[in-house]
Amino acid sequence: MEALFWGCLFSGVLYAIVSVIFGDFLSSAFDGALDFLASEGYGWLQPTSLVGGITAFGGAGLLLQKYSPLTAGIVLVIAGLVAIVAGGGVYFLYVKPMSESENSTAISIHDFTGRLGEVLVPIPAIGCGEVLMPAGAGYSNQIAASFDGEPIPSGVRIVVIEVKEHTLYVSQLEI
Repeated sequence: MEALFWGCLFSGVLYAIVSVIFGDFLSSAFDGALDFLASEGYGWLQPTSLVGGITAFGGAGLLLQKYSPLTAGIVLVIAGLVAIVAGGGVYFLYVKPMSESENSTAISIHDFTGRLGEVLVPIPAIGCGEVLMPAGAGYSNQIAASFDGEPIPSGVRIVVIEVKEHTLYVSQLEI
C-alpha cells in the first residue's frame, strides 16, 4: 500500500515539474500529437485536476498510514475522498476560472460601425484615405472612403457609417 501512495505522490510531483519546466517545449515539439488526450467533453477531467487529485491521494495516504491507527482499507477510502475533494478544488478554484478568463484584445473591423474617428490622410470624393480609430486601449489606422461621395480633409472628425470589403465608409461629423 505504501508503494502505491509513494507512486501517486511521486508521479504527481514529477508531472508538475515537467509541465512547468518543459510544458511549452514539449507542446511545440509534439506539434499537437498528444491533443487526443485532452478531454473536450468533460471539463472536470482536465489533467491538472486529475493529477492534483492523484497527488493528494498519495500524500494523504502516506500521512494517514504513518500517523493514524486506521486500517489499510479505511486509509484507502479516506485518501480517495481527499483526492476527490482536492481534484474538485483544483478544478473549481483554478482550472474553470482560468478557462473562462481568456480574453482577446483583437478587434474586428465591423466593430467600428457607428464609432467616431479622425481623418489622417485626406479622403477624396472617389478613392480612399486613412482614418485613426480608437480601438481598446490604443488606436488603429484604417482605410476609409467617403460614404457621401464628398472629399473629407485631414484632421476632421468622422463617423463610420458602414464597413464593406475591408474599407470603412465614413461621413464628416457635423455638430
